[in-house]
Amino acid sequence: MPDHQNKPTRALLRIPLFRLLAINLAIGACAATILVGGLLWLNPGHLRELIFADTSPGIALALLLASFLITFGSAAMGSAIMAQGRKEDGGKGGGKDSGRGSRLAVQEVAQRTHTR
Repeated sequence: MPDHQNKPTRALLRIPLFRLLAINLAIGACAATILVGGLLWLNPGHLRELIFADTSPGIALALLLASFLITFGSAAMGSAIMAQGRKEDGGKGGGKDSGRGSRLAVQEVAQRTHTR
């Protein structure tokens, strides 16, 4: 297989944001697959029996898996994007900036009052 066919895929994986989204989509897809497998194994409300009693159980399984893939994949990707601005501060609480934003707001208000 020629190497030029894999270049666009490799180029996309070199972009950090795309790589982050692809990894988290894969994590969400694994979670969705495990959840659907668990639902079929546990059979809550006779779900497995209901699906396999149909004349085409593949469609029902595909719809169930696709909906879980969309849900868990987008949730994993969204949480990865939202966690981008968070700094590791060694267990300190207080949100994203740990009080930095409130100090900046106080300094800004103080500067406004001094310039008037």
